[in-house]
Amino acid sequence: MKDIYFDKNYGKLYEKADNGKAQIFEFENEDGKISNQFLIREIPEKIDGKTYYDLITPYGYGGPIIENLTGNKEKLINEFENEFSKYAKENNIVSEFVRFHPIIKNYEDFGKMYNSIYMRKTLITKLDEEDPIQNQFKKSCRKNIRQALNKGITYKVIPAPDNLSNFKEIYFSTMDRNNATDYYYFDDEYFNNILKYYKENVVLVQAIFEEKIIAAGLYFVYNDVIHIHLSGTLTEYLYLSPAYILRYAITLWGIENKYKLIHHGGGTSNSEENSLYLFKRNFAKLYDADFYIGKKIWNEEIYNKLCDIKNIDKNESFFPAYRKNN
Repeated sequence: MKDIYFDKNYGKLYEKADNGKAQIFEFENEDGKISNQFLIREIPEKIDGKTYYDLITPYGYGGPIIENLTGNKEKLINEFENEFSKYAKENNIVSEFVRFHPIIKNYEDFGKMYNSIYMRKTLITKLDEEDPIQNQFKKSCRKNIRQALNKGITYKVIPAPDNLSNFKEIYFSTMDRNNATDYYYFDDEYFNNILKYYKENVVLVQAIFEEKIIAAGLYFVYNDVIHIHLSGTLTEYLYLSPAYILRYAITLWGIENKYKLIHHGGGTSNSEENSLYLFKRNFAKLYDADFYIGKKIWNEEIYNKLCDIKNIDKNESFFPAYRKNN
């Protein structure tokens, strides 16, 4: 099962935001094929006048994935690791941070190689089961949806939208309200590239009240999965709970169009009391998936020197430690 996060153009969306260059490393032998998409980033501090780099999974999920298995899996992974180690050495790569895919579960194949660490649950609505809204939405959630509809909120689902101008306005207002970091203020180039590379994989949902768009969601669809990506609500309409209508609308649309599941993602922290996690749990009371990260130091000597330069403990939980406080 492939997904949008492994598509060859996905990393290009985040080159500017992560100040890196998207690359894909491919390894193939008689046992199969593995690919690994990442952003390669220059490390500001130089060692003995030499420039070094580190790798990070583009926004969302990814990491190495077995694209084709024709023989011994363990042997394939071991040889991939050997070849990737050579690549890292030849290209002055110090470390790599991976966000594994919770649904595809590629941490099961590469967890040992990358020192995988369980972080939190992500949430799933299964659309191929009987009456997902009745059975998988919480009772209070269904009540909020009914009340919002009764107050006059309607919705519009737009597959392959031509422009995202209304969405951007609402999204940025939400980022302002939430005091989001600069990273989440994706620029026009980002949204233009989404339509350039993935127009047919985008669904825009709008919640409408008194002929005004008051909330909007931007979702990715790929194969039989819907990914909740970005969304926003105008502050003055929060009292109407239009965010519930966005999820309700994409669920109905997904069922109608024979998608298998909606992946809502997780919270903004590892706590199951996190407010975003609890909101998403409203639509996914039955099913979840495990989200793992992976940490790999490819050049321990240089990693330690970079930590010394920054006066940071190399065993710091933030990874890579030398980028803490950057």
